[in-house]
Amino acid sequence: MTFLCRLLLLGALAAPSQGNRLGPTSRLRYSRFLDTSNVIFLRWDFDLEAEIITFELQVRTVGWVGLGVTDRYTRAGSDLVVGGVLPDGNVYFSDRHLVDEDTLAEDGSQDAKLLGLTEDAVYTTMRFSRPFRSCDPHDQDITSDTMRVLAAYGPDDTLKLDRERTFVKSIFLLQVVHPDDLEVPEDTIIHDLELVDYLIPEDDTTYACTFLPLPIVSEKHHIYKFEPKLVEHNESMVHHILVYACGNASALPAGINECYGADPAFSLCSQVVVGWAVGGTVSPGAGNMQRPGGTWEAGGLGAAPSSQSSCDQTSLPPQSYQFPDDVGVSIGTPLDPQWIRLEIHYSNFHNLPGVYDSSGIRMYYTPRLRKYDMGVLQLGVFTFPIHFIPPGAESYLSYGLCKTERFLEISGAPVPDIQVFGYLLHTHLAGRALQAVQYRNGTQLRTICKDDSYDFNLQETRDLPHRISIMPGDELLIECHYQTLDRDSVTFGGPSTINEMCLIFLFYYPRNNISSCMGYPDILYVAQELGEEASDPMEAVMVLNNVEWTPETIKKSEKVCKEAQQVVVIKTIDVSVRIQDATPWG
Repeated sequence: MTFLCRLLLLGALAAPSQGNRLGPTSRLRYSRFLDTSNVIFLRWDFDLEAEIITFELQVRTVGWVGLGVTDRYTRAGSDLVVGGVLPDGNVYFSDRHLVDEDTLAEDGSQDAKLLGLTEDAVYTTMRFSRPFRSCDPHDQDITSDTMRVLAAYGPDDTLKLDRERTFVKSIFLLQVVHPDDLEVPEDTIIHDLELVDYLIPEDDTTYACTFLPLPIVSEKHHIYKFEPKLVEHNESMVHHILVYACGNASALPAGINECYGADPAFSLCSQVVVGWAVGGTVSPGAGNMQRPGGTWEAGGLGAAPSSQSSCDQTSLPPQSYQFPDDVGVSIGTPLDPQWIRLEIHYSNFHNLPGVYDSSGIRMYYTPRLRKYDMGVLQLGVFTFPIHFIPPGAESYLSYGLCKTERFLEISGAPVPDIQVFGYLLHTHLAGRALQAVQYRNGTQLRTICKDDSYDFNLQETRDLPHRISIMPGDELLIECHYQTLDRDSVTFGGPSTINEMCLIFLFYYPRNNISSCMGYPDILYVAQELGEEASDPMEAVMVLNNVEWTPETIKKSEKVCKEAQQVVVIKTIDVSVRIQDATPWG
């Protein structure tokens, strides 16, 4: 078996397509800074067919450099490919791993292939390739999940880890569509949807909403790209930005107010059009409002390279999300929304006073029409306190069910099959993994999308490698995996970052008027099975605080929530309908 594995690996490393496309001088399409001081710059690209990924690491040092993959909880066991150039000009290069947090050891199997290693007076640059999966247990797999990329370097050629020169950054490495592959219409028009000089409250969490008109056009146009506009000093406060389409019959309030406060009118409009959140990427091309950084909630890349850096700024991909060339958001027809609700979630955990913000979304649109009008379908667990996660849980799963067989009844018109081309995953700090699973006629058909290594600080809109068809009658089950070992009380669903959410947004075409389809378990049944008495759902939520949460009761709670009947909530652009007869998933 070991011989066969090595033979297959050598064949993959020698694949002609990889050598032709991603050799020692090939352009690598993707790039990121891995540290806030812009000392470590990474370029990469990959060959999905050959399952080979190529990295080029450039570090401002004349010592050794290293790049690898680690996990969420510990650096022990991380893999690290290291290399450098000795003072006499000789090159060293090896595939290694961390025995513990500080000790490097060479792998018994050398699975990285050196493509180039140079050093000048300022930079050491190392290019190498490696398979997505190797036969070496010390090598971590490269997958379509969020990857935690580990980079390290030294001031000289002594291979010794220094915590001040070791960095971890979450990156979605296997991006199947690059912005350079997409068309940019010459007749592009730019329009900004933003708050202006909004005084951020001193509260921990604020959802600020206002209603804004979309561009007035005399004929149909398509929005084909969007990006965030963030005031630099407020980036850390902006948790997410959402744009919701409003029904044209809606009576909308004026001004800026709390989205989910005393005036319910500010929560009108539920059909998500676009969104950004912390950890997504910030556009470098919108003037002094922005810096390169993080699409849906704000980590980031740091500032652009200085003029003295050999890192070419043009190699940085546009930090925005662009729809496929045949898809766009329609505006300008009688069926299209004329107004939107702009929602910005602020997290002012330091309760800073006197901070003004003018953040928002910049959108790009064109009269050159695409083939399909797109929509966004929000799935998951309905966000309110009936969604709960026990404290002290090593692992806990929540489930939200969507029954598409009711779309015809709710929408009042036939709903065609939808073609899903992209997605966005969203939980808060306890989230560890998410997935959307499709069922047809009671049988699991496929996993639409997933991330088994989710990171709150990297929430980006992602493209599917292949478009997926969802037919009326299919059931969509969203599963969210949480960990709450650091918590001593129940975490409830809610809008604050310290609450939780379980949401997946599917980007699809052709557009219909269903905006969301989410579920939640029968909480009275759940409380009863956990040995608590309650006469109504709110009391059932309250008595969960009386449960003695042990590993046994945590697992029982997870099982009971899965077995409980799901209440499904389906919304159109203006209306919400609850369905009580959903199927248990036990």
